[in-house]
Amino acid sequence: MARLTSLTARDLMTSDVETVSPDDDVSEVLGRLARADFNGFPVVDDGEVVGIVTQHDLVGLFQTKDRTLWIPVGFPPFLETLTYAVDVSWDDLDLGVDLLRNTNKPIREVMTADVVSVAPETSLDEILDLLADDERDINRLPVVEEGRLVGIVARQDVIRAIRDERRAGEAE
Repeated sequence: MARLTSLTARDLMTSDVETVSPDDDVSEVLGRLARADFNGFPVVDDGEVVGIVTQHDLVGLFQTKDRTLWIPVGFPPFLETLTYAVDVSWDDLDLGVDLLRNTNKPIREVMTADVVSVAPETSLDEILDLLADDERDINRLPVVEEGRLVGIVARQDVIRAIRDERRAGEAE
């Protein structure tokens, strides 16, 4: 277990990070999420992290209350077809209006601007504290060095490192 305690964000991070721009349209980002193996992107402007946008943020644009309606999101201008369960009030069925109103909206209007990030030297213990925070549901932590995005640490990266360390310990 000694190796685990010495791990840092730099050891855990993925350095090839897919990002979006604050000017990207909601429809474009939803299409990219349909093809991605993860559910959110850091929002980067000129190399600097200015926000984070998740599937939850985007789907939340189309949610109302009371009932569930399964809708395909895939007609133009979307490139991919996604299916989401959306709560719909049958008395106030304005989902089509929501779709039209929000598809061309820039990501800057829906992203979370208060991004929790870490430095490359951040310890595994500090990363675990952030990912296990009861008040915030954090799934990924942008790794920032001198104001620039250099990587990202996802929950799965941390879990994989712990698993690998346990397997290595069992093999000894």
